[in-house]
Amino acid sequence: MTRTVEMVEVGPRDGLQNEATIVSTADKVALIDHAIAAGSRRIEAASFVHPKRVPQMADAEDVIARLPDRKDVTYIGLCLNKRSVLRVVATRDGNKRGVDEAGCVAVASDAFGLRNQGQTIDQCVRENREMIRFAKAEGLKAQVTIATAFGCPFEGPVPVETVLRIASELAEEEPLEIALADTIGVGVPGQVEELFGRLRELLPETIAMRAHFHDTRNTGIANIWAALGAGVDVIDASLGGLGGCPFAPGAAGNVATEDAAYMLSRSGVETGLDLDKLLTASQWLERVMGKPLPSKLAKAGDFVAQGTDNDG
Repeated sequence: MTRTVEMVEVGPRDGLQNEATIVSTADKVALIDHAIAAGSRRIEAASFVHPKRVPQMADAEDVIARLPDRKDVTYIGLCLNKRSVLRVVATRDGNKRGVDEAGCVAVASDAFGLRNQGQTIDQCVRENREMIRFAKAEGLKAQVTIATAFGCPFEGPVPVETVLRIASELAEEEPLEIALADTIGVGVPGQVEELFGRLRELLPETIAMRAHFHDTRNTGIANIWAALGAGVDVIDASLGGLGGCPFAPGAAGNVATEDAAYMLSRSGVETGLDLDKLLTASQWLERVMGKPLPSKLAKAGDFVAQGTDNDG
C-alpha cells in the first residue's frame, strides 16, 4: 500500500480529559509543542465543555491563547453544543489566532447521548446541524464525529442503519468530514470495513471520512488498517495511547500515535510524523502523568533504530 494518511493528534483533548489529576496549562501547551515538533499538523487542542462536567478542560481558553501561531497547523476545539461553538468563536476575537476548526459531536445511542450531552439522537442531530451552520458562518471549518458508532456501553450493539441515518442528515450541512468513533473500543475489523464502506457509498466525495478508535480490547491498530482499506484517509490517535471518556464506563485509551505511525510507516503509508520525536514526546508525557502509558512502541522502541546484526 502506497498512500498518504492524515493523522490528527487528539492527546491534548481526548488523551487528557479522563485524567483525575489536573495537568497544568503549561504542560498542555508543551504537549502540543511536542506534537508539532514530531510532525503533527492537525491537533485537537481543547474541549469547550462546562468545567463541572470535565474539570480537566477548564482552562481551554488559556491553552488556546498560548498556542504557537503556526500557519501550517490546524487547531481543533471540541464542541458539544452551540454554547461551545460560541466559546470557540470567541477565541478568534481581535487579532488572536484562536481555534481553526469546530469539532462537533453527535451520538448514535439515546442512552449515551442523554448522559454525555443531555440529548437524544434526534435532538443531538438537530443541534449539530445548527452548530455546523453557525461555525461555518463565523469563518470556522466544521467537522462532526458520530460517537458510539460501533457500540454503546448502555444499549449494546448499535444498528448500522442508525449510524448511516445520522450521517446522512449531518452530511446535508456539508461538514469538512464525518468521523465514526469507537468510543468504548468494541469494534472489530470486519465491522469497521462494513460501516466505513457503506458510509463511503453514502457520502459525497467532498466529505472525507475520519476514524477514531479506542484500544480497549486490543483491536485499535487492526481497526485502523481495516478503515484504510475502506477508504478512510484521516485517523485520530493520542500520544502514549492516553485517553478515555468520562461518560463511557470501561473505555480505555486511544490508539497510541506512535504505535499507529510505526505500523503505517512500515506498511508504506506516509503520515508526515517523525517516530523518534514521537517517542521522545511519549516518554516526556509519561513523566508528566507520573505513570506508565499504554504505548507499545514507547516500551519496545523503533525496530529500525535498534539496528541489525550484520554478522547474522
